[in-house]
Amino acid sequence: MTVDPTGRIAPDGTVTLSGTYRCTGATGPVFVSSSVGQRSLSVRHGIGGTRAVCDGLVHPWANVGSPSPRSLQAGAAYVEATLMELRPQGGLPLPRFHAAQRQEITLIAG
Repeated sequence: MTVDPTGRIAPDGTVTLSGTYRCTGATGPVFVSSSVGQRSLSVRHGIGGTRAVCDGLVHPWANVGSPSPRSLQAGAAYVEATLMELRPQGGLPLPRFHAAQRQEITLIAG
């Protein structure tokens, strides 16, 4: 799993994060989720979720979200992206984490 070194923040505050993933061996639906934060490592904003394809190939992902107005701005940010499967177990879908990536990126206005 990778996270691109730059993300985008639109004038209305909408954030786009992206990267790549590779997944194998899933029996349930798999998703790429992401969150971003600035200034405080304890405050994070969820940025969308994308359905993943687990066929062993490398695929791009891109998540878009609109955190509360003015909570993020262009500049340094911390991103966490997770590849998570909802695996059926005893009739309930339970999360199984395939990969996680945490890194610093730069949010670029535009």
